[in-house]
Amino acid sequence: MLHRTPVRARVSVHPSRAGPSQLIDLVWVMLALTILGLSIGATAGAQTVKLQRSDSLAAVVPRADSDKAPADSAATTKAAAAALPKWFDELAVNAFVSTGYEYNGNRPATGTNSYRVFDFNDNSFNLDVAELVVQVAASKPNDAGFRVDFAAGNSIPQISKTQDQTAAQFDLQQAFASYIAPLGSGLRFDVGKYVTHLGYEVIEGYDGYDDNYSRSILFGYAIPFTHTGVKASYAFSSKVAGMVEVVNGWDLLRDNNHSKSVGAQLTLTPVAPLQVLLNWIGGPELANDNHTKRNVYDLVAILKPTKSLTLGVNGDYGVEDGTSRVNPGSDAKWKGIAGYATFAFTDKLSLGLRGETFHDDGGVRLGTDTKAVLSEGTFTPTYKFTDHVLLRGEVRYDKANQPILANRTGLSDKQTTVGANVIFVY
Repeated sequence: MLHRTPVRARVSVHPSRAGPSQLIDLVWVMLALTILGLSIGATAGAQTVKLQRSDSLAAVVPRADSDKAPADSAATTKAAAAALPKWFDELAVNAFVSTGYEYNGNRPATGTNSYRVFDFNDNSFNLDVAELVVQVAASKPNDAGFRVDFAAGNSIPQISKTQDQTAAQFDLQQAFASYIAPLGSGLRFDVGKYVTHLGYEVIEGYDGYDDNYSRSILFGYAIPFTHTGVKASYAFSSKVAGMVEVVNGWDLLRDNNHSKSVGAQLTLTPVAPLQVLLNWIGGPELANDNHTKRNVYDLVAILKPTKSLTLGVNGDYGVEDGTSRVNPGSDAKWKGIAGYATFAFTDKLSLGLRGETFHDDGGVRLGTDTKAVLSEGTFTPTYKFTDHVLLRGEVRYDKANQPILANRTGLSDKQTTVGANVIFVY
């Protein structure tokens, strides 16, 4: 099943294989903050707190020079809890860690898997991401809240970070404030940086992870990752909802030109097992260019015919004015489709299948300067040990219409990888 929450122009040159030494220190700090935050949250949420360990404290002895009796501990605890601001009771802290290994049968001389979004390191153990999320959720009219996602790792943050960010192994993946205006069912506003609304797959976090370890070609090369701006969302009914946004563009904290991009989403739920999302984003995306527009139209449909089976489809069509490298002066166009099927054999064991094809007619999105077609099939069994720990294995086969996939001696038209992934969710 897809665990989804409503996700730069990707380049074909992948990040360097940086070492994880600085990251390890950061991860320890993040984990310490998580434990501290969870402890604080537990204390704040309770009216009375009882000490569970009997061997940790000796009896409290009053000072010899004091004639006052010790204060009542229960009353003190209750008073301290009452003194906390109301929003503190609503503060939530969650954590997500993903680590994995990938082996490429091509054994590329560069050590980099071709056209992979996050699993780009061959024959390497990776701390994909360690994420800490702090938020006060806004859920009803007149509610205000915020969300901040801190992410560190030697794969995901390097790619999902904004283009104008210099830090490589750290990303402030999301940081936005929310307010729900008391209009009708509630008009929601989010201001700041947030993940894009396009696509079937997600970057992943504690509240959303995919059914495959690797990401689709569409996720990597057809759509953006994040936006910085403002969006308004409204549920017209239980069957229809909409969203509009004005943003700096694709994966930018600061706009690279003087024009903004506009996005929209229409969510339809005609019957309970089916959800259809129609997405669009358009605007100038090239640096110092206010006129060359890029538009992407994205369709996502999710069908759950039975409790055990989930089916999905994602289609993308993109066009950018006059930027084709195949036919200079013509528009660059790209399109693709991906299909998904996930079957849950038991509550713990499931299997995810994905097949897709992507056509880069303008030679821009894959960076080949030729009319390239890249397809893939992915097989991902998953075992869920607990609600907090799961293990995924994966076999993936990529096939191109020309030799664009790296191997030991140069380029090939095919690529097979085997991977394993462990996720911790808290």
